[in-house]
Amino acid sequence: MTAYLLRRLMQWIPVLLVSSIIVFAVVRAMPGDPAELIAGPDATGQDVQRIRVEYGLDRSLPVQYGAWLGHMARGDFGVSYIYHRDNSELIFSRLPYSLLLAATALLGALAVGVPLGLAAGLYQGGAVDWLASVFSSVAVATPNFWFGMLAILLFAVTLGWLPPGGFVSLDESVAGFARALVLPTLTLGLHGAAVLVRSTRGAVIDTLGEGYIRTARAKGLGRAHIIYWHVLRNSLLPVVTMTGILLGRMLGGAVVIESVFAWPGIGRLLVQSIINRDYGMVQGILIVLVLFFLMLNLAVDVLYGAVDPRIRLARGSS
Repeated sequence: MTAYLLRRLMQWIPVLLVSSIIVFAVVRAMPGDPAELIAGPDATGQDVQRIRVEYGLDRSLPVQYGAWLGHMARGDFGVSYIYHRDNSELIFSRLPYSLLLAATALLGALAVGVPLGLAAGLYQGGAVDWLASVFSSVAVATPNFWFGMLAILLFAVTLGWLPPGGFVSLDESVAGFARALVLPTLTLGLHGAAVLVRSTRGAVIDTLGEGYIRTARAKGLGRAHIIYWHVLRNSLLPVVTMTGILLGRMLGGAVVIESVFAWPGIGRLLVQSIINRDYGMVQGILIVLVLFFLMLNLAVDVLYGAVDPRIRLARGSS
């Protein structure tokens, strides 16, 4: 396992290098001049040029990329053009809120999607299967931001049960914090629940067709025993795969949801930084997201071995 982890970590180097080139190129291709935004509408050409020189924006793109990459290799994310604070300080102060939102949305999706998908697979063609199919089809086809606006209209404006957005710290009010978290969690977790329903249902149906299930039935094992020890456990591998993918999608999808609900995560910070052409902040956030996806993929691969012993044996022999 140690050798496997070291190999995977070494593979991160070229991935991060290529990702940094793509991130730098995409960010610098954004229209607009950050020096003009920083200087303001009343600034003279000399003021704008002075700001370009101060922030190194007058240098060629290869030189800017090399300087940025060198700072990033030392863990220096630079200073924000707009906030005049360290980018790393801002990013890592917002990251926990995005992770909290993605984690609660994933837990909600698992709580709904896996049991519903299991029931749909066990009772294929029945009422539960039909309900699960309708739910997953509607949820997958519904854009998150549109569903979020509908949720605000229903639960905040019409019923008045929940706040339409914003954030309340735990120190200020635990109940207020929980109520502010409900709508963005519900909105972000809807699509994930639908995907988990489909993947769990498919995995259960495939497992029910395996020979060892027929053997277990022939031995006279009880239905509950077969479902738990054979069907559910052998259906977990694709669910684990999809869970890891969904967590990454939810963190990426939080960019839109955080803006809709004014949630103070890195998604909202990314949108604000793009609007303000804050190059260093945008690049730093995107690189942090790339690192998160790499760590997530590694964690999912490790979980494979915990779920399926055959994968551990295959790794041990490689």
